[in-house]
Amino acid sequence: MKNSIIYLCVLITSFSFAQQTDYVDFEKLEATIGFEVDSSKVMGAGTYTFKILQSVDSIFIDARNFEFKSVELINQSTENFNFINSSDKLWLKYNFQKGETYLLSFDYEAYPEKAIYFTKQNNEIQIWTQGQGKYTSNWLPSFDDVNEKVEFDLNIVFDDGYEVLSNGKYVSSKRLNHIGKKQYEFDMKKPMSSYLVALAIGKYNKKTETSKSGIPLEYYYYPEDSLKFEPTYRYSKQMFDFLEEEIGVPYPWQNYKQVPVHDFLYSGMENTSLTIFSDAFVVDSIGFNDRNYVNVNAHELAHQWFGDLVTAKSGKHHWLQEGFATYYALLAERDIFGDDYFYFKLLQNVLDLSRQDLTGNGTSLLDEKASSLTFYQRGAFVLHALKYKVGDAVFKKAVKNYLTKYQFSNVETKDFIAEVQKLYGKSLTSFVNYWIVSKDFPYEQAFEILKKQSVFVNEYAIVDCEAQSSKCAEQLKYYISDEAKAKIISQVPDLVTADTFKNGLKVRQAIAQHVTQIPKNLKKEYESLLDDMSYITIESALYNLWTNFPADRAKYLAKTRDVVGFNDKNVRLLWIALNLNTPFYEADNKYELFNELKQYTGEAYNADLRMSAFNYLYIMKSCDKDCIAELEKAKSHHNWRMVKFAKDLIKKIEENKN
Repeated sequence: MKNSIIYLCVLITSFSFAQQTDYVDFEKLEATIGFEVDSSKVMGAGTYTFKILQSVDSIFIDARNFEFKSVELINQSTENFNFINSSDKLWLKYNFQKGETYLLSFDYEAYPEKAIYFTKQNNEIQIWTQGQGKYTSNWLPSFDDVNEKVEFDLNIVFDDGYEVLSNGKYVSSKRLNHIGKKQYEFDMKKPMSSYLVALAIGKYNKKTETSKSGIPLEYYYYPEDSLKFEPTYRYSKQMFDFLEEEIGVPYPWQNYKQVPVHDFLYSGMENTSLTIFSDAFVVDSIGFNDRNYVNVNAHELAHQWFGDLVTAKSGKHHWLQEGFATYYALLAERDIFGDDYFYFKLLQNVLDLSRQDLTGNGTSLLDEKASSLTFYQRGAFVLHALKYKVGDAVFKKAVKNYLTKYQFSNVETKDFIAEVQKLYGKSLTSFVNYWIVSKDFPYEQAFEILKKQSVFVNEYAIVDCEAQSSKCAEQLKYYISDEAKAKIISQVPDLVTADTFKNGLKVRQAIAQHVTQIPKNLKKEYESLLDDMSYITIESALYNLWTNFPADRAKYLAKTRDVVGFNDKNVRLLWIALNLNTPFYEADNKYELFNELKQYTGEAYNADLRMSAFNYLYIMKSCDKDCIAELEKAKSHHNWRMVKFAKDLIKKIEENKN
């Protein structure tokens, strides 16, 4: 044992001066994965094919806290073969010869603490993965280095009656009668980084369509959400067709699948050919107007080129993935919602970045510790500024050349800039230093670019209700954009008149959110907000009306009785809380309503709903021992936001007791 530890230290030292990808190329993995759901156990077996680039006496595969039942080199003399299973790697000791191709088989068990999650949706099991930032090597022997790209072909073993999804093309399934399960076979044709390996298992229905170029598009949804299918996946095919044409490079994979899951860690994840996204974005036709999946949908789709096809070599160049995906998602939305929408989103990004710099949190785009705002929004605007500088034709051709040249490989910022500079014919060094390398984001210059491109931005910019020469009262009356009117209302809600209510949904939403003290002469108009096709408007209007006009509380509660809201039941929870605090409203059994509110804190419900229910109970000073018990359970939730919320709320409750 002592010799193994010494040898392991030597191995680690020898690899500290060079990446393993300089010595070996892992080309393909064929693996079979199964589960014991009750214990969150993963069992697997697989075979890696790899080629030696330089003779070496040891290589490794990342494998975190695995128990390997067997590890063998196939069709090789194994007299001198040895392996060491450390806490995070499987080390292979052998006299590997340059130019030779080897096959390695293994059989393992693991109890992953992250990267694969066992959850429930309506008491039905879900299993899904999240590799980026969490490491696929927690459940599948693979590679934490994004520069090692492999063709992953997975066979998933699970119960019949579930939809089983993984990367690539579904080939076939067969019954395994000896264990009473089915095996689902998937085939990838091209290599990818390990963080993009994915699977999702759950109870779903599916609808399909075909892109203009012939790519199968598969959309999954919960059986009970059939009425939410269209609003959730609205514009999906249009965006797919647009991005293929705009990028100029054919979609690089065999098919494209999208599936929502319960309590996902982020908004969405661009696993190769299989985007997994939060079921918080599963919305009905009303919810679509407030919070829809369109931007996340487009963003994860754009990643299929920017991140999946061409991957940044390191975190220093992470913006090449997130900046591109953010910008091309905006371009796709521009195709749907128009120029004003596009420029308004860019303007919001500029304003957010300027505020970040003012707080001292701005960083270079090449700082691997930069904020998401920097990688995503700054990265997107840098691309917009670059296109503005070199022209649309040069920019589009350079992007196509960049993706084609570096497909299925890894890149740095200089690789992309070189392709643009080659076509532009002039040095871009000063541009790179100014927009990319500099710690400060040049928001004044960014603002000037937008003003030159968009009348809408100029119109929005002139709205300044704090200026002595303010014309906000007149501007609110006449024809300016709804966004500009909403800005006025946010700054001076007292300017709202009865005529202001005649505007569109965004303006009325701003009224509901910012006019909290309701003048009696606007009561009738304000009550009309409860009929809007917006759950955000209804929620704010209901609370403000209930607060301002106590004598009419019963009327407002009766009108909104059947409104639920988003998946976090935002309107329903408010309705329950207001009902419980309306003493003379006896239309409901308050004990049952209180128990309904309490039940939403339970593990059967999604994290956003649980946090809202906890908040209402805390505000009402009604977080009893059952509520505290659920908070304690929430501290071990897989979603970090839920964990932080639970810890913080328990701390508040304890402080209040003291």
